[in-house]
Amino acid sequence: MRAVTLESVPSAPAVTEVDTPRPEAGELLVKVAAASLNGFDTAVAAGHLQGMMEHRFPLVLGQDFAGTVEALGEGVEGFAVGDAVFGVALKPFPGAGSLAEYVTVSAGHGVARIPAGLAVADAGALGVAGATAVVSLDAVALGEGETVLISGASGGVGSLAVQFAAARGAKVIATARPGAQTDFVTGLTDAEVHVVDFTGDLQAQVRAIAPDGVDAVLHLAGDGAQLAALLRPGGRLASTTGLGQDDVKGQDVTVHTIMANPDARILTALAEQVASGALRVPVTAIYPLEQVTEAFTAFGAGTPGKIAVSCS
Repeated sequence: MRAVTLESVPSAPAVTEVDTPRPEAGELLVKVAAASLNGFDTAVAAGHLQGMMEHRFPLVLGQDFAGTVEALGEGVEGFAVGDAVFGVALKPFPGAGSLAEYVTVSAGHGVARIPAGLAVADAGALGVAGATAVVSLDAVALGEGETVLISGASGGVGSLAVQFAAARGAKVIATARPGAQTDFVTGLTDAEVHVVDFTGDLQAQVRAIAPDGVDAVLHLAGDGAQLAALLRPGGRLASTTGLGQDDVKGQDVTVHTIMANPDARILTALAEQVASGALRVPVTAIYPLEQVTEAFTAFGAGTPGKIAVSCS
């Protein structure tokens, strides 16, 4: 099968031929129709996880997937060949990912059915970013009327978090570059979004909107300690980039280090919200598998939203 692989790290991803995986006990073999790029993929390719996790070569990249069940491993119940499914390929090692024509995934975690009304390209870009956004907002217990600062709002996680925060009735302050990124962020929801330029004096811009500090911060990009300083006393911060409580010693704030958990319950809820029109998956570009090099270049250049890959 064709797949996006690395022969070593760090190296540039390339499309090569590898063996089609076979489902082990408890697994599904999924014929992948769509996938998407995430920061994890670029981190693996750059060698940032070398020494932290086992790498299996040729290493197939990718986490998000959407497609149809092709075969069932021993003992699988609740799924049938031909089911339309999506989710996140969760392995304890990089190497057996979803940027390929086929992927094996656990039938018990990280997979859900695609409901009517959810496009395959959107489903293939929803799992990682959607679950991370939900878990982050739940961690800071964002409530109606509170003010949240979302750093990295134009990215995949941030663009979904903006929508979720607005739907909760929060006052949203989002970081983005002036121009296309700002236009993208303000177009994510009908609610008002206050956009601040992270390349300028971020503290002055945020304090002008929230003089007493913000109630919560989603640290998806940027300097976490700088963002924590913008919280009011007792404020909460959720970080997807490794910031911990020890990094804000002496400050009256609570830090939650986020690891997304894309279980079937979260995936099903996300899918239903997209199918109902309450949530939009911000896919801004779709590349065929053969043009994955261009897709990674666009990702690295800061293309807003989600970059999808068509694998069929």
